[in-house]
Amino acid sequence: MTETTKTPEELQQETTTETEVVEEIVVDENELKIADLEAKIAEEEARYLRLRADYDNLTRRNRLDREASEKYRAQSLLTELLPVLDNLDRALQVEVTSEEATSLFKGVEMVYQQLLAATEKEGLELIASEGEAFDPNFHQAVMQEQDSEKEAGTVLRELQKGYKLKDRVLRPSMVSVNE
Repeated sequence: MTETTKTPEELQQETTTETEVVEEIVVDENELKIADLEAKIAEEEARYLRLRADYDNLTRRNRLDREASEKYRAQSLLTELLPVLDNLDRALQVEVTSEEATSLFKGVEMVYQQLLAATEKEGLELIASEGEAFDPNFHQAVMQEQDSEKEAGTVLRELQKGYKLKDRVLRPSMVSVNE
């Protein structure tokens, strides 16, 4: 067996080549780790942005729900009071002839006015009907009549008053519409 002896220069070159290969492998591994870490960072940033957007949407939705809840807090009570208003209004339509009935009439009228004022403070509004153009958002047509003096689609009579709470219709007006 013959051993080949290498010169110190050959050994130096061989060592340098091996070192370069090792350094190249280490550099490649580091670059892979860096690329992997950068991808993870980008993924986490995207996840954070999605979570932040979800949180912002949730807080906005909660705020809008709270505002709507506050705005329409009296809706159920006012809806229950609408028949009371109707009955008081009907009671005021009766013609009074005796003095006793007149004082009772005035008492009912005062109660009606107080109730109307209290409900208006909460945002209850009467929907205008007679003489207005028919609007299906505010009126419910229950019959049609013929009046040649008025335009077609005009409300001729209001059969039951309609009410809205701020911008929400609680009960549409029941109306008779011109053909």
